Formats: sequence, C-alpha cells, structure tokens
Amino acid sequence: MNEPAASPRKIYPPIYLLLASLLMIGLHKIAPGRQLVDWPERYWGIVPMGIGVWIAILVNAMFRRAGTTIKPFQESSALVISGPFRFSRNPIYLGMAVFLVGLGMLLGSLTPFVVVPAFVLLIDRRFIRAEEAMLARAFGAEYEQYRQRVRRWM
Repeated sequence: MNEPAASPRKIYPPIYLLLASLLMIGLHKIAPGRQLVDWPERYWGIVPMGIGVWIAILVNAMFRRAGTTIKPFQESSALVISGPFRFSRNPIYLGMAVFLVGLGMLLGSLTPFVVVPAFVLLIDRRFIRAEEAMLARAFGAEYEQYRQRVRRWM
C-alpha cells in the first residue's frame, strides 16, 4: 500500500525569533566585538523586549476577536486595520524586530546586532510578501487602499 507522503513541517515566525535570539546570544558569547552598551544601561533593553512581546499579545487578541487566523499562509477571514495596524501592516513582525533590538541592547556587544537586519530580511522574504499577496487576493481594493495608507514595517 502507498501511504501519503508526510507534509513538511512549517516553521512559524516565533521559531525564527527563537533561533535569531539564540544566534545573538551565541555571537555575544563567542565573538562579542566592541562593547556598545555598558551596565547598568544594558537593562534598558528590557523595555523594547517587553514592547515586542506586548505587541504580539495585543495583535493575537485582535485576530481572535476578529475571528481570523494569525498563522502565516492560512487564508484570513477578516482584514484587521485598527490598533497597531494603523502604523504598520506587520506589527507582530515589527514587534519581533524590536524584541531583537532590545535583546541586543541587553547583551550590549556589537555582533548580536548583525542578526536584526538579517532577521527582518528573512521574515520579509519568507512570510510578508506571500501574506500580502494572499491579503490582496482575499480583500482586493480594500487591502490595496490600506496598503497605500500604511507602511509595511513602520
């Protein structure tokens, strides 16, 4: 008997965030480079990290209230454009990037910061472009008007 082939597991953005965080910590430990932020100022990194987490929690609740999915590559049933979506078409991804900047501040050295633009580029190519194409197909002119008003990141 032929069994259906197993579908490849999708790696969702929080896993990329975790991997980026671990890479930043590893770079800090192995090759920190120049120290950019000293103690106790490094503790200020907790603020953007908290903001990033807060944005994710807020947007998750907004999606739940709207009855639409938060999972990438799944068809959205509602176009959410209020709250943080008034400033960014991708507030969760922006929050993840802000979290990583905060982590870099907390670590304090130079090399972890190289991960942040790489993470942003990866998320843009792997998720955002496909999600925006899906939203354009699903919501047409309404999404196009929103896209014209609000920037992708900020």
